Amino acid sequence: MPFTAKSGKFNASIKTVTIGTGDKAITLGGENALPLQSFDAPFANAPKVGIEITDFGMDHEPECIKKYYEGCSSIADIAKKAASFEGVDFLSFRMEGGDPNGANKSTEELMALVKEVAEAVDLPLVICGSKNAERDAELLAKAAEAVQGKNALILAAKEENYKTVGAAAGLAYSQVVGAESSVDINLAKQLNVLLSQLGVKPESVVMNVGTAAAGYGYEYVASTMQRIKAAALSQNDAQLQMPIITPVASETWATKEATQAEADSPEWGDQERRGIDMEVETAAADLACGSDAVILKHPVSVATVSKLIKELV
Repeated sequence: MPFTAKSGKFNASIKTVTIGTGDKAITLGGENALPLQSFDAPFANAPKVGIEITDFGMDHEPECIKKYYEGCSSIADIAKKAASFEGVDFLSFRMEGGDPNGANKSTEELMALVKEVAEAVDLPLVICGSKNAERDAELLAKAAEAVQGKNALILAAKEENYKTVGAAAGLAYSQVVGAESSVDINLAKQLNVLLSQLGVKPESVVMNVGTAAAGYGYEYVASTMQRIKAAALSQNDAQLQMPIITPVASETWATKEATQAEADSPEWGDQERRGIDMEVETAAADLACGSDAVILKHPVSVATVSKLIKELV
């Protein structure tokens, strides 16, 4: 008896969200098949890959990343160099120094850097906060104003600050709002509902549903993303049909596998290779589970994951 494959194409689809302007703008989402299963239905928009830089420049980066930015003397130089690497679709700028428990940089200093980056490159921008929800309410609202007209993704509004961030980014300055929740389908849906009630259009929302490096409780991330995609497509749940972006860099380059010096653990092998492996493995898993975009740090990781996407979609 001949085998007839059953189509995995759904009537529902993920909403499309555009980031950036002009020829370099990117569109996330639009798929009506499960992650990377383009054999069931063509993907209108392949997943995208971004590269991350921070307000610290190269000060806190490992040597294996610093070497790719030799000769860069300013944040603008670093941004231009990052944008030139193979496979980069967008640039992510993280205001790491805004954390009040860390460097606690002033809002004025950070906004000056945001504007410097925005003026230096023509790629779509993702502006990330300091991971302190209270401080980010101010920083991300100001950043939305600073990059007005860029159609940037402001990442991210959380339950603690969504009113401030959502109102500034999604309403006042017409940016794309990142909705960040903590690895739970119900929390992700609840935040989307709250943003909708605030007046932010679903077509202006991208979800960050939480992440972890591969091997560090990653099974929770995988199951959450898979459940979200399944509900969005098979159950036509409109409150979960926003595309997903996953910041991989800050998780993977904080693991011991990526930071332990080879001199301290020679049996582990080359430190740079380990860091790249952690980043690529995590990004590949995120894409397989449902991410429409990933944010990486090492140029080799960016090029590798970009090639992977082109081969699979």
